[in-house]
Amino acid sequence: MSPAVVTLKKGEGRFLKSGGMWIFDNEIATVMGSFREGDIVYVRDFDGYPLGQGFINTASRITVRMLTRDEHRKIDSAFFRKRVQDAWEYRKQTVDTGSCRVIFGEADYLPGLVVDKYSDVLVVQSLALGTERFKEEAVNHLKQILLEEGTPVRGVYERSDAKVRAQEGMELYKGFIGDEFPTVVEICENGVRYGVDVKEGQKTGFFLDQKYNRQAVRKICAGKKVLDCFTHTGSFALNAAAAGAEHVLAVDASETAVHQARENAAMNSLESRVDFVCRDVFELLPELEEKGESFDVVILDPPAFTKSRSSVKNALKGYREINYRAMKLIRDGGFLATCSCSHFMTEELLEKAIAQAAAGAHKRLRQVEKRTQSPDHPVLWGAGESYYLKFYIFQVTDEM
Repeated sequence: MSPAVVTLKKGEGRFLKSGGMWIFDNEIATVMGSFREGDIVYVRDFDGYPLGQGFINTASRITVRMLTRDEHRKIDSAFFRKRVQDAWEYRKQTVDTGSCRVIFGEADYLPGLVVDKYSDVLVVQSLALGTERFKEEAVNHLKQILLEEGTPVRGVYERSDAKVRAQEGMELYKGFIGDEFPTVVEICENGVRYGVDVKEGQKTGFFLDQKYNRQAVRKICAGKKVLDCFTHTGSFALNAAAAGAEHVLAVDASETAVHQARENAAMNSLESRVDFVCRDVFELLPELEEKGESFDVVILDPPAFTKSRSSVKNALKGYREINYRAMKLIRDGGFLATCSCSHFMTEELLEKAIAQAAAGAHKRLRQVEKRTQSPDHPVLWGAGESYYLKFYIFQVTDEM
């Protein structure tokens, strides 16, 4: 039986035609033929011109996620093996693969699929209905590829518990794929060791996208007094300490994260150089200012303050406030490392919030670096959702 055919409305599909991977419900004129949700469908323009193949889910606003622009391409086991192989070869050429994101959804032409590698453990996220059909096949291909290169996989854990699954009409799920194994995995990144809890940690257990940004802050931390806000399991704090920071105060609102951060510090014999505090950052920073505290370096790595366009306005207030509070604590000539991990917080909006914070704090900013997510989270041009992390390092001076 031939796949169903999705035909676009005249004038629609601009996102797709400019390099994107999604077709939205309001862009579709007709769906002809029978299908089950998650099936592969043909996609054609209003005049019948073939645009490729993708999988369909009418329960989602993103109704079709594209797999190929070739209508005649056979989507079978060999297809998925090639996509997985290509993703792994790219990582080998661009990043340290000891721990890295091996598959980054649409940016690797495998929409809705995320696979992170932590040493010899894989963590899988399935974020779209069609992905459920091929996720285990893709994982098995990756296991075989790694085995052939002499890197056997010890275990696989699924973290398909992201709330975005509800928008696909899917239940949240997490659990082992295959045999069980201890779910706290030791990794080494930039020479720092961490215990990663792939079962209970945030996202898939660790924020791999900041790998080289953590490395970038090292050169400004040697001999300095450092404040690391939203430290999670201590990654920026430990990089600062490992670089020779005189002392690091690291803050997070999660007691679980702080406990793991302390264990990570001990694992690296850095516990005497870092103090971890379980506090709300927004509450703590004004208290530190009131006490007359100051720092040479402040690092801000907050969670996404917005995950939708509708909440961007409130998110701007959050970014402005947290950067303002941070700048008030930085000594003249000190440094601020600050970022946003929200796709909806554009560079223009984030830079506006930071500039307003600096004006309010009577500080001048000299940009040292402007960075983004590490290369194992590639930005696919035309697919704007793949670009989300904006990271800046500034020197902060008093107004002259």
